[in-house]
Amino acid sequence: MQKLAKILVIVPAYNEQDNLPDLVYKLRQVEPKLDILVINDRSQDQTAQICKELNVNTIHLPCNLGIGGAVQTGYKYAHLHGYDYAVQVDGDGQHDPTYISNILQPLFNNQADLVIGSRYINKEGFQSTAMRRMGIKYFSLLINLLIHQKVTDPTSGFRACNAKVIELFSRFYPADYPEPESIVFIKRNGYRISEIPVIMQERLGGVSSIKSFRTLYYMIKVSIAILIDKMRRHTEVNQ
Repeated sequence: MQKLAKILVIVPAYNEQDNLPDLVYKLRQVEPKLDILVINDRSQDQTAQICKELNVNTIHLPCNLGIGGAVQTGYKYAHLHGYDYAVQVDGDGQHDPTYISNILQPLFNNQADLVIGSRYINKEGFQSTAMRRMGIKYFSLLINLLIHQKVTDPTSGFRACNAKVIELFSRFYPADYPEPESIVFIKRNGYRISEIPVIMQERLGGVSSIKSFRTLYYMIKVSIAILIDKMRRHTEVNQ
């Protein structure tokens, strides 16, 4: 990793008391100089207490904002404090911190502005459920059609970006299920997107934010949001 770069790891967490201790330990083992910021999205379990015991920098949101609001809080913090790069790592423990240096490398080499860790390039490790894989394939095809770039894992929350994207995301970030929509948003604004292969793990504790009975609703809602974003011109985001 670049020794002089300021790098922030943003960890959105909602009811992740079972997963955070191991995740924070692994993050500290991989690169002790990484700054870690947990966004506690008004968890109803012992997440707040766990963060205190771990002595990890934490923002405790006063109300539940959802994944988009929690992640944007991290980007606002990163922009305010002048970070050069930001890495998103989900609080559920599915993302392996040993891949962080791989995800950052295209940014260090100025080959991309946003880098996504994809489980579907080498197809190793946990591949998610059959229903979700169908949804991911659908979004991959839709995004490819709209931006003319293949993104194999558009729902991956394991990603990193440079200061330009940090600034943009600090002003606008999709609210509900932001990963697919943010790809179209970034591309529409002229930024470069790249993917690198990673291996993900199955969630060990807690509950995913995407319930099976909401999968169709999720796909319809995100599809509409992506299509609307594609029809917009170059971003006009309120300062």
